[in-house]
Amino acid sequence: MTLLRRHFPRLAAAAIALPIAASRAVAQAWPSRPVRWVVGYAPGGGNDIVARLMGQWFSDRLGQTFVIENKPGAATNIAAEFVVNAAPDGYTLLLVGQPNAINATLYETLPFNFIRDIAPVAGIMTVPNVMVVSLSFPASTVAEFIAYAQANPGKVNMASAGNGSAAHLAGELFKSMTGVDMVHIPYRGQAPAIADLLSGQVHVLFATSPASMEFIKTGKLKALAVTTSVRAEALADLPTVGDTVPGYEASAWYGLGAPQKTPAEIIDRLNKETNAGLADAKLKVRLAGLGGTLIPGSPVDFGKLIADDTEKWAKVIRSANIKL
Repeated sequence: MTLLRRHFPRLAAAAIALPIAASRAVAQAWPSRPVRWVVGYAPGGGNDIVARLMGQWFSDRLGQTFVIENKPGAATNIAAEFVVNAAPDGYTLLLVGQPNAINATLYETLPFNFIRDIAPVAGIMTVPNVMVVSLSFPASTVAEFIAYAQANPGKVNMASAGNGSAAHLAGELFKSMTGVDMVHIPYRGQAPAIADLLSGQVHVLFATSPASMEFIKTGKLKALAVTTSVRAEALADLPTVGDTVPGYEASAWYGLGAPQKTPAEIIDRLNKETNAGLADAKLKVRLAGLGGTLIPGSPVDFGKLIADDTEKWAKVIRSANIKL
């Protein structure tokens, strides 16, 4: 018994060290096979393009293929649930975005807690929405828009990509900060919303920059402002909504997440490679072409972005009483 007591601390320490050592060994060998990067959207959209550009960068740098796996549906919840339940070994990753922060409040029940169950790895970029109006709308600035809407309460139709979508919440935030009364018209996606905006059947849309850029540059829609806190490089002539409505900001953003309990060594390596990609001249140009701003930083920085945005949109959803 005395011998056992004497050696127990050493035996306990060895028992604890074994799984840590095994974890480090797994992390050091990673990646030894292809990695799945799950995207909660159909192929071809801005989200998918970001993942494919970064996925190619990871493949080239790490010597293993990063396979983009599209799992659209339930406003990205299907993809999130799939990754949450995956083995935390670095071989299943998630394209994290603004909808994940929105869904935490928008959905009354989810089979996961996003902030608890996903480990933040790295931010990639923020993308502005653009406040666009039909050519026939009698306003060319945000100030003129507010004045017209205040003079015509309930007569301005605000389109969105659907109830609870990023475009919807950007509009609700605008309404709450300006006091204007707009009627929300939800569509089944952004494309049909833009089609009706082009024809003048609705008046305003807080559209994503990749979806609206072509119509703005060809003069088919009037762009009033971007929704980011600073001007967007791809739309440098446009002011921000915040220039007229102080404090207004509604950016979409993309980043990389992994299942909780993924080894810290793997998360740190992915973070380092992500930041290296964001500093690469060729990749920077391609990402900038999507109209976004790169957001290099640590896992802690990205985790704070997720938490802050979750809290921000929770207030908007509750204030506007938005229900699915």
